[in-house]
Amino acid sequence: MIPHALRAVVLLVCLAALAPDVVAQKATASLARGTVTLESVGPIAFGPEQTLFVSDPVAAKLYAIDVKGLPGSGIEKGASVAKLDQKLAARLGAAARDIRVIDLAVNPVTHQVVLAVHRGAGADGDSVLLSVDGNGEIREVSLKNVAYTMAELTNAPPAPDRAGRVQVQRRSPRLQTFTDLAYVDGQVIVAGLSNEEFASKLRAIAYPFKHSDAGASVEIYHGAHGRFETNSPVRTFVPFDIEGEPHLLAAYTCTPLVSLRVADLVPGKKVRGKTIAELGNRNSPIDMVAYEKGGERYLLIANTSRGIMKVSLSALTQVEPVTTRVEGGATAGVPYETVAELQGVEQLDQLDAGHAVILVRTESGEQQLQVIALP
Repeated sequence: MIPHALRAVVLLVCLAALAPDVVAQKATASLARGTVTLESVGPIAFGPEQTLFVSDPVAAKLYAIDVKGLPGSGIEKGASVAKLDQKLAARLGAAARDIRVIDLAVNPVTHQVVLAVHRGAGADGDSVLLSVDGNGEIREVSLKNVAYTMAELTNAPPAPDRAGRVQVQRRSPRLQTFTDLAYVDGQVIVAGLSNEEFASKLRAIAYPFKHSDAGASVEIYHGAHGRFETNSPVRTFVPFDIEGEPHLLAAYTCTPLVSLRVADLVPGKKVRGKTIAELGNRNSPIDMVAYEKGGERYLLIANTSRGIMKVSLSALTQVEPVTTRVEGGATAGVPYETVAELQGVEQLDQLDAGHAVILVRTESGEQQLQVIALP
């Protein structure tokens, strides 16, 4: 017979294990039904219970949408969808040159791929969500009569207005209201810019949404520039446990890699990240995934100018922070290697423990969706 004290401990452990699922189910049950109208689309990410988090930078809104029941099968290892840009253009009735894939997210339950896509340019453009199944079938994700909730950011950068409609250029700070997002332990972490003096923000928005706060201001030491900075946003990040404590590993343009404690993301607080690597200048990170292989932990980072970086995280806790200037495009901090066989990667998300889905631009100029083994 198990002693009462031990039974109590076992019960608490079981309840703790069940708690996230219970919270997620309650959050999904709290969603209201209605129609979501996107003014634009930015980063997207999946959360619990097949909830898709969708950012709308122009409207400065973050949506949580229940996408259970999307038709079609999941994409699996070995799959490839050729000429994706042409297929997207045909599906949307546009030229391939007028289609931009803003982000890619993989449903961790069904393995269906959802793309955030912008069609057209400026005020004449529009934004849609498209799903890609295991057979390469492309369908629009309906936003009519869906279960959803929404949080509005109150301190977003201002958007220019033309003739009563929002006209946002690619380089407008408004488009950087959301630069990346992820669900972490009951919160949606949002990276991006604000309208404040210390513009770089990380917002931890409790889910289900009740309100959004002003976020924490983020300061980092930028090795390539040789100074502390507060106005450049995190470009991409992943949640990552360091010694059992939730952190973010975040990459910036030109290309610092930084660790930040999730617990420090308190509204109104100024947070200084630990620069764990300088990965070289004249470069911008696109996407990243963290994974384990052969008992070691790695970070895979897609970049605009330096290919795919495989960063070793085995000595992460021992690395000395970068606190002095790194000259001439050199690197410092945690080591990495370039995965030479992966070229032209434009988007990246994890499929399962051993695979990732990539959107790649081939030498011929066409886009392909591929499933690769994590290196």
